[in-house]
Amino acid sequence: MSSSEVDVVVQASFTVLDTLTRSAAGHDLSLTQLRLLGILRDRTPTMAAIADHLGLDRSSVSGLVDRAERRGYVARRASADDARVTTVELTEAGRTLGQELTATVEAGVEALLDCLRPADRKRVLEIARSVTG
Repeated sequence: MSSSEVDVVVQASFTVLDTLTRSAAGHDLSLTQLRLLGILRDRTPTMAAIADHLGLDRSSVSGLVDRAERRGYVARRASADDARVTTVELTEAGRTLGQELTATVEAGVEALLDCLRPADRKRVLEIARSVTG
């Protein structure tokens, strides 16, 4: 792969990241906080699973969850299977915010894809699916 090809892929990723960052900032969130809410959208993971998913150490995740908990977006629960394990779930306020963020992100990404011809858009989506696996 040539450096110009790498540059195109990197620039495309920066454009998507900018869309996500702007969506998060519109709700006074960081990109990592947005990612946390996205993880919790359809599951109730353990703190360790969140750390693994975000590629962060557990102390960083603890601080991240603390901040979201103070804002009323998440709640910690002791696992029903093992009291030493803590799970994290969205509160009603967190679910509402997550729905707002989903709409904002969808609109932002849609705007990025709107410049493409239908066949190119379909191909970009096929490529994105193959990359994310």
